[in-house]
Amino acid sequence: MDEKLKKAPVETTSGKTPRDEKSGETSTETKPGDSYVQSFARGLEVIRSFNAESASQTLSEVATKTGLTRAGARRILLTLQTLGYVHSDGKYFELTPRILDLGFAYLSSQPLWNLATPLMETLAETLQESCSAGVLDELDVVYVARVHTHKIMSTNLGVGSRLPAFWTSMGRVLLAGLPQDQLQALLATCPRVAYTRYTLLDDDALLAAIDQVRTQGWALMNQELEEGLISVAAPLFNAKGNVVAAINVSGQANRTNAQEMQARILPHLLRTAQEVSQLLRTARR
Repeated sequence: MDEKLKKAPVETTSGKTPRDEKSGETSTETKPGDSYVQSFARGLEVIRSFNAESASQTLSEVATKTGLTRAGARRILLTLQTLGYVHSDGKYFELTPRILDLGFAYLSSQPLWNLATPLMETLAETLQESCSAGVLDELDVVYVARVHTHKIMSTNLGVGSRLPAFWTSMGRVLLAGLPQDQLQALLATCPRVAYTRYTLLDDDALLAAIDQVRTQGWALMNQELEEGLISVAAPLFNAKGNVVAAINVSGQANRTNAQEMQARILPHLLRTAQEVSQLLRTARR
């Protein structure tokens, strides 16, 4: 689970400040005038430049990855170091555990995850399969809760992990909840990667698959993101009837095929999704 997806790296584009590739400057297309704080946006880019493959970076590496000058990257890194979000040994910079406070602020402000986790644990124990919950962030599904039982992917998944929405079961459930014009706009900007021989890449095929999810109320993903990975997902609804998140059960195709997923696992998943949705509606009143 510590290795990257073997077929191709899962690249995400959401959460990034648009940049001009030639100048390295932030694009003006999405700036909301004087309310846009460019230095803050660049600080977030510096934080996002750290990941599993770049946990420790030099000043030059951060500047290169973010498109900033060395002086600009240095000012931001030293500011983060002063605030306790970054540590340096004089050459290399690393994030500190305090950076988790930023993500915890979101998780603690959302009652859904505290409500969902006990039900997810029960579901995972009953089925002996891993269970996750996620939300949509542009082209990605972001994992917000996860209960492990077995190693199911070659990449390590946990809270905060991102996977491409168009090729995950939770992603297709969340995409199916969008207005059609918004869905098509996202599809038009989505990079295409053949993760496996089963990956759907054609626009019409992807739209048809999502339309089927919208009609049946659940999504089954069979090895489109990674060979051997199979999962089924269901939507979570708020009091207004809007899809706000998704929950899924994942397994290995060599021991749980698509037919078994639908016959044995789906009924339990749909029941749990309904229970979580009911709790969410009650919590928001």
